[in-house]
Amino acid sequence: MHDPTPPAADAPTEEDRRAAEAAVVVSRWAIHRRMYDWILSFAHQRHSTTALFALSFAESSFFPIPPDVLLMPMCLGNRRRAFWFAGVCTIASVAGAVVGYLIGWGLWEALSGFFFAYVPGFTQARFDQVAGLYEQYNFWVVFVAAFTPIPYKVITIAGGVFHISLPMFIIASIIGRAMRFFLVAWLMWQFGPPVVRFIDRYFNLLCVLFTVLLIGGFAAFKYLH
Repeated sequence: MHDPTPPAADAPTEEDRRAAEAAVVVSRWAIHRRMYDWILSFAHQRHSTTALFALSFAESSFFPIPPDVLLMPMCLGNRRRAFWFAGVCTIASVAGAVVGYLIGWGLWEALSGFFFAYVPGFTQARFDQVAGLYEQYNFWVVFVAAFTPIPYKVITIAGGVFHISLPMFIIASIIGRAMRFFLVAWLMWQFGPPVVRFIDRYFNLLCVLFTVLLIGGFAAFKYLH
């Protein structure tokens, strides 16, 4: 998807770029660092929106780098388009999630060895744990993974393997992904570079806490009624 608008007047400063590059703590493994730097290099290129769409799509089924890495510097570089970028992230990520679901639904027997061997975070123990959670919670498993740092790709593929309701899966994905990406975009739009270090340090923790409070609120409401 090519962003049709001309470059914004509020082009990123050197301070913006330095703050954005410090946005996400990456793995100590060199290959992961090189991949991270490669993704970040798209932030200020002409086809950055296309790269954002592709990254968001791929991350939902097999790619290890989250879209936030590219979303944050793009929002900083053009704050007026921050929510457009969040929308691109959401649409692409949910589309990729459906592909992950279809992989699990129709191709799991043929491809399971590849995912367990080569996709970071995709382990047999984690997959078995997800299987148990799906038996009890369905919607909440997808929503929590879509919103929090839990590896979303494990949940999307497992959803297809266990044949959970596809409409429910899509609705939970839309809600969780939109909440995450629009929250990031809003923080970039509202506060700019000063908030990057805060997100780097606390964003994942805040996502988890918010999810716990949200689910706890629904559980309390159900109990009281």
